[in-house]
Amino acid sequence: FRKTHLSGFFSAGIHSKLTKDGSLIFQSKSTDIHQNLALEDWIETNVDLTNRRLFLLWRSHAAVVIGRHQNPWAECDLGAMWRAGVPLARRRSGGGTVYHDMGNLNLTFFSCRKLYDRQRNLKVVTEALRRARPELDVRATERLDIVLNGKYKISGSASRLSRKASYHHCTLLHSADGSALQSVLRPSTPGIHSNATPSVVSSVTNLTDHAPSLTWEELTQALSNLSYAPYFGLSSPLSLLDPSDESLFPGIGCMASELRSWDWTFGKTPKFTIETELSLSDDLTLEHTTAQLHIELKNGLISSIVITVQDQWLQQTLINELCDVLTGERFCPHRVAAAVSTLIKSEQDETQRRLHKLSNTVISVMG
Repeated sequence: FRKTHLSGFFSAGIHSKLTKDGSLIFQSKSTDIHQNLALEDWIETNVDLTNRRLFLLWRSHAAVVIGRHQNPWAECDLGAMWRAGVPLARRRSGGGTVYHDMGNLNLTFFSCRKLYDRQRNLKVVTEALRRARPELDVRATERLDIVLNGKYKISGSASRLSRKASYHHCTLLHSADGSALQSVLRPSTPGIHSNATPSVVSSVTNLTDHAPSLTWEELTQALSNLSYAPYFGLSSPLSLLDPSDESLFPGIGCMASELRSWDWTFGKTPKFTIETELSLSDDLTLEHTTAQLHIELKNGLISSIVITVQDQWLQQTLINELCDVLTGERFCPHRVAAAVSTLIKSEQDETQRRLHKLSNTVISVMG
């Protein structure tokens, strides 16, 4: 997105609203994942963070969020997400894949680059949790996660550093839907070879599994009352922000739209290949065979595809036509299905049936 240079802390139009009473602690009113990610980017881009820090709390409805340099097909079950109505978002920071829902609290620490300190930020979180529930054994790890009882992950971290500014954000599992988390963070595309950043699988738990009486209000209050952390420089009351308000955040709608776009979410995937065996059967004759599939992908597009079917189950010339149709298409079930429909309709009877079967089997690889 295009950077906007604003003088002072915020632009003149929002200065009085966002810095009322000198508040540097904020909570987003939005539960839209792309709006909240755009809010992070807007603040990092537009706010003068010289010698000051900001702290933002936010939640979103169910979503899967991947790191900037990750491969979504290698990280999650896109088909299960689509069926459940769970969106995918690619953030601008690095790190691994996380599941968000209304049982997960997100914390974002903003500062100028020279004040960037992830360990200190995590100390703020662990101290707040200990003050809220002294019996909780929470601590930050060398990987900059927060673990409970020395083994269960309750928070993961990622960050973004620009020339002068930075933000560090982390999750905090309060009462997230564990079954949904497990179902969507289960990759379904086989045979991926990629240099994309992989996620590290960890055992996770919710805070409420160990402190059932810990309410959202209590948790939010503990994290927004940072008077106990004078070294962090935040001792002001919490203020609410609405990231959908263009009058307060000029251009934020365009930033959110870019984050929602296919070109950003999937098109920024590092190049990768898929090599796998396909199982094929003719539902009428019950004849069964296998095929070898090799796909090369760049920017989320099929740059080349080779399918080799055993036992002359389908003419290779027709298979080559199918590959030609798919080359250059988005690696997306709906786009591929639309692209091959004309070719399938041009055939008849057994050939049409088998071509349709092969196409659907290739589509199934896409999640």
